[in-house]
Amino acid sequence: MTSECTSPNSTDMPVLPMIMVAAAALIDTDGRVLLAQRPEGRAMAGLWEFPGGKIKVDETPEQALIRELQEELDIKTFSSCLAPVGFASHRYERFHLLMLVFACRQWEGVARAKEHQRLVWAYPSEMYGYPMPAADLPLVGVLQALI
Repeated sequence: MTSECTSPNSTDMPVLPMIMVAAAALIDTDGRVLLAQRPEGRAMAGLWEFPGGKIKVDETPEQALIRELQEELDIKTFSSCLAPVGFASHRYERFHLLMLVFACRQWEGVARAKEHQRLVWAYPSEMYGYPMPAADLPLVGVLQALI
């Protein structure tokens, strides 16, 4: 059996620190998803991403996401409102990112940019027009199929 998938020999690549994050696809009643623009002064500044953040050692992905949404957007949600939809695994220059993505259709409050430059609600088909980190891009197709 032959394989059409090829990749560099994994033994030739140095092991990088693994960063695990949880991210949310907040979906409004019109089927739009919230994107947040990374602020100036941070890595990948100006790119649009799904809100969320690093999972601390003592947290579940759901706990981390609930905390991050409160800190970043001033909204409150619950584990029962988070549905896993996929993940992204991407090797950046200095670390490897594993991003767990949850759909969320119910939350309390109105999302506002506390840590980001701007927020925008976009239909999945429109997301290709927003520059995004490499790890986020494959998730756009997943959201198109979901919504």
